[in-house]
Amino acid sequence: MMILRSGRMIDKMAILGAGAMTLADWAKRMDPNGKVDKIVEILSQQNEVLDDMLWVQGNLPTGHKTTVRTGLPTVAWRMLNYGVKPGKSHTKQITDTCGMLESYCEIDKKLADLNGNSSAFLLSESWAYLEAMNQEMAKTMFYGDTNLFPAKYIGLTPRYSRLTREVADQEDSSDYVINAGGTGSKCTSLWVVVWGDIGVHGIFPKGSKAGLQQENKGQVTLEDPDGGRYEGYRVHFSWDCGLTVRDYRQVVRIANIDTSKLNDMDLVGNLVEALEKVQNLKAGKPVIYGNKTVLTALRQQIRKSNNVHLSLDEVGGKRVLTFDGVPVRRVDAIHNQEAAVA
Repeated sequence: MMILRSGRMIDKMAILGAGAMTLADWAKRMDPNGKVDKIVEILSQQNEVLDDMLWVQGNLPTGHKTTVRTGLPTVAWRMLNYGVKPGKSHTKQITDTCGMLESYCEIDKKLADLNGNSSAFLLSESWAYLEAMNQEMAKTMFYGDTNLFPAKYIGLTPRYSRLTREVADQEDSSDYVINAGGTGSKCTSLWVVVWGDIGVHGIFPKGSKAGLQQENKGQVTLEDPDGGRYEGYRVHFSWDCGLTVRDYRQVVRIANIDTSKLNDMDLVGNLVEALEKVQNLKAGKPVIYGNKTVLTALRQQIRKSNNVHLSLDEVGGKRVLTFDGVPVRRVDAIHNQEAAVA
């Protein structure tokens, strides 16, 4: 069936298929006994950073304001009968805003009720929405840039995107970016993040709920593209969140890891340097993050050199890969198409 809209012929079924579940979709989810089958989630990712991230309620309705000390008062040696001039420290305030990540799951009631267990059918579909929200959250945590996408929050990469200082004699986040030597646009990064209330943590708006919220709206009246109405089920997903880096010295980025030249990269040496750069590993929960490609290369380098930096330790009752005692986590949201940091 075709409909005319804005001077163009549009396939009505294509419109419905873009956001609504069809009988064909329903059939693909049934096992031979007519029950909702267990779906193999081949689109799922490992984004273990979401398990580590600490959350603090923001002090603003839209985010969090942090006061950072930028200068110490002057002190002097005094001689008898001579005084010293008083001084003062200097501070500045940084405001981090939150973004609002949302989605709706809508299914025709008749379709969901076909298998006699609408709850199981909705649960099956809801899992995909939760996975999509988690993947988007992890991606934004590393690559979110409000200059490009104003609705998001600022992630780690825009905060650690330079190799040189903005002001030559003033330390800034560029001092915590290590150049692994790669060039071009097929690079990736390793990250050391110290999670803590005075280092790096997630934020949610003042007076709101923390974490991913799922609300079953129950049976509602839905509309098709032509304004026709039908009964359906609706589930609302929302996650109001942001990221604040209260002390930029608690994050180190190993940038410019050329994925086409991993055998030439000294990943072990880079990680040793990164851990030494961190201001205070004991000020919170330090974790190393990388994607599957770079973590595979890291393990191969350590195995070939019989290096003792990498080991399997027990953290929180689980066997976890560690480097010099710091947990190493896999984050699929960190991609291999980063442009080299200049």
